Amino acid sequence: DPQWLPPFKLEKAYFASIRMGPSFPTWLQSQVDILELAMSDAGINDAFPDWFSTTFSKATFLEMSQNQIAGGLPTNMENMSLEKLYLDCNQIADRIPRMPRNLMLLDISYNLISGVVPQSICELQKLNGLDLSNNLLEGEFPHCSLMRRVSFFRASNNNFSGNFPSFLQGWTELSFLDLSWNKFSGTLPTWIGNFSKLEFLQLKHNMFSGNIPDSITNLGKLSHLDLASNGLSGPLPQHLSNLTGMMINHDTTKYEERLSGCDYKSFVNMKGQELQYNQEKVTIVTIDLSSNFLTGVIPEGIVSLDGIINLNLSWNNLNGKIPYMIGAIKSLESLDLSKNNLYGEIPQSLSDLTYLSYLNLSYNNLTGRVPSGTQLCSLYDQNHHLYDGNDGLCGPPLQKSCYKYDASKQGYQIRSKQGFHIGSFSIGVTVGFMAGLWVVFYILLFKKSWMIAYFSFLDNMYDEVYVKAIVVWAKLTGRTDERLRMSQVAWSSIDSDEYYE
Repeated sequence: DPQWLPPFKLEKAYFASIRMGPSFPTWLQSQVDILELAMSDAGINDAFPDWFSTTFSKATFLEMSQNQIAGGLPTNMENMSLEKLYLDCNQIADRIPRMPRNLMLLDISYNLISGVVPQSICELQKLNGLDLSNNLLEGEFPHCSLMRRVSFFRASNNNFSGNFPSFLQGWTELSFLDLSWNKFSGTLPTWIGNFSKLEFLQLKHNMFSGNIPDSITNLGKLSHLDLASNGLSGPLPQHLSNLTGMMINHDTTKYEERLSGCDYKSFVNMKGQELQYNQEKVTIVTIDLSSNFLTGVIPEGIVSLDGIINLNLSWNNLNGKIPYMIGAIKSLESLDLSKNNLYGEIPQSLSDLTYLSYLNLSYNNLTGRVPSGTQLCSLYDQNHHLYDGNDGLCGPPLQKSCYKYDASKQGYQIRSKQGFHIGSFSIGVTVGFMAGLWVVFYILLFKKSWMIAYFSFLDNMYDEVYVKAIVVWAKLTGRTDERLRMSQVAWSSIDSDEYYE
């Protein structure tokens, strides 16, 4: 034990990153008046001693994160006066015991805690921050409808099941909700749009199905929406422009309390990989709806969300065209629309995204010339596959020439300016020709006098053409005028005899 400790009783002690382990120091057992104690990253790999709850019964703040504390949670915790308890990033196992009633913040994330969440957790009516993430918890969450003060709730990376927790409807103070990487199923409720203070919503890697409720666009403060890797279907919500929290001029709330003593990492699927962001950047402005079964078009209103950094709609069944003014999302750094059924040309405005560092439009039905621009050329140099699977695209940097496409397009435009379309014009000529031909046939079959006159006209025309041909031939071969005149008389005589017969 340290010899330099004062002989009097401690009320506050902070020993962060000071190696005091491997066991809990025995001198702590005498500090019964301590109110705040922080021993994070202290190298402790022991289990909680029996005297822990009794010695620190007056304590309101305890932080033991980033150690290797094993075994179960302290016994008789319900008799403690704790308001804030951080035990994250240890190796604590077993189940969740009954907790102190005055708890306002509880973080037991990144441990080996198993079993179901006990009903007693719902008695913590003063709680406003709860982090159960990265454990071995399972089953359905108890119905904690009375915990109406909770603003931060993370239960990700467990084995929770059942439908979207219905008791959350009463948690109107929620600003952060993360239920990702579990086994939740069923549809998303329409009342999800009632969380007027919600800024962070992450439900990825579950088994949710059905449509995304249109009411989700009522979340005016939302700046992080991640519903990736579920079974969601139907169209995208139409009024995405209501998500003003994703606009540049929107001020996001800063969390006054952190809920992770360890170096918490938020995983965001962007730039073609799952990137890690620390606690300060956990609310990176993003929309990730990838790996679902979404259909329909991308709403034009999405371009008004000019504060989005990451937009990922890949691996869906979206069709229609890429929004023409997508270049208005000036903050965009990562855009992934790959593996959909999008068609039409790539908007030229895409080249206006000067912050864009990742682009993937592969495996759609896009056509036309690839937009020019230094930024897009740089992106292609980094990833030669960003246009793969779009056989209708042409022009640099692709090897496929746009010559034939441009020539065909130019001809169409010229004919359009002249006032007709080649397809309709051809049909009109064909129909007119057939109609006129049938009129002629009708007259020749039923009008004998007209038939005689018609064939006489053809004979005369034939004779005239023939005589002119003889004259030209005579000039070219040097025949005499007499022989030519006799030939003409002979042909005239033959024609006269045939006519009178």
